[in-house]
This record gives sequence, structure tokens and C-alpha cells, in this order.
Amino acid sequence: MAGPDHPLPAITPQVLLKAYSCGIFPMAESAEDPTLYWVEPELRGIIPLGDFHVPRSLAKTIRSGRFEVRFDSDFEGVIEGCATPAPNRLRTWINDPIRQLYGELFALGHCHTVEVWQDGALVGGLYGVHLGGAFFGESMFSKVTDASKVALVHLVERLTAHGFSLLDTQFVTPHLARFGAIEISRRDYQELLDRALAKPAAF
Repeated sequence: MAGPDHPLPAITPQVLLKAYSCGIFPMAESAEDPTLYWVEPELRGIIPLGDFHVPRSLAKTIRSGRFEVRFDSDFEGVIEGCATPAPNRLRTWINDPIRQLYGELFALGHCHTVEVWQDGALVGGLYGVHLGGAFFGESMFSKVTDASKVALVHLVERLTAHGFSLLDTQFVTPHLARFGAIEISRRDYQELLDRALAKPAAF
């Protein structure tokens, strides 16, 4: 498998989709590094859709109507937000090849965004890849408190309503663990992935 010392040659959106179907995904060492490498974690992060937990305070924020949520209306804005360093994320791995590849996937209908807007400005969101009944979360960002969390809640609502069975988070962070994210083995993940890929779902 390629790694930081064995970068990948240029890949196409079709190769990228095949990689996702096999349980692997690309990353870069940093936004400044122009190369990519494949990642296949021993332990994979997922959020079981049936066990998704929304903290009470966040549910109150969503009900307040403070934010407007849109889907697939500003891919460039979302990936720019995800690529921009923030106080809790001084470096990001989203480089120019990542921007181009996922932009092409977006044009093909295999990449989607969940966007959180406030007073006409994009203040948070996330993007990920859709194949069959699986959604592979890639990155999220937030410019104001709770914006990325609101995006995640609306993502799960949409996936559940549209028949998805797998939400892949790649890794588990303390932030995602609050919502019910867990780690599973590579073998268990592949079984869930195979079942999800055989199940059609429309984002």
C-alpha cells in the first residue's frame, strides 16, 4: 500500500470510487504536499445510524432556527472551509489534488455537501462521498459554535430518510464520539460496506 514515503501516481475519480468500494481512501501529509497516499485503518470509525445521539442543547439550537441548512449548493465554499486552518486544527490535509478530485466527484453526483448558513454567510458544513447505501464522511468545518454539529445532524437525518445503512467517519474523534461514533475492525467494516454497496440509495 502507498504511504507517505510511497505517494500515489495521479488518480482519476473512477479509481477513487473503486478505492472507496474496497474500503480505502486517499490522504495527503499536508495541504502543501502535492502527493496522495492510500489509507486503510485497522480500526474504522463509523456512526451507527440507529444509535445516533443528539445532545439536548444541540437539539435546542437546531429548533431555534438560528441556522439555515442547504445541500449541494456550494461545494467550493465547503471544501475551502475544511481546508482552512482553525484554532483547533492548525494544519489540514486537503491539498490541490484532493480539491480537484472531489470537485470532479461532486460534478459526477458522487460527492455531496451539507452546508450551514447564518445571515447569508456559510458558517459551517461537511462533505463526503456517496456510493450505494454508504456515505463516507471526509471533513467538516465550523466558523461559529455548533455549525458543524448542525451539519452532522442534518446529514444523519437525510441518510436515514433515504435508506442509507452506513456512515463512515474514517476515524473516531472525541467530537464524533459524543454522537455515537464507534470503532470496528477492518473485517467488520468490510462486511458492512459490502452490504451497503449492494443497497441503492439516493442522497
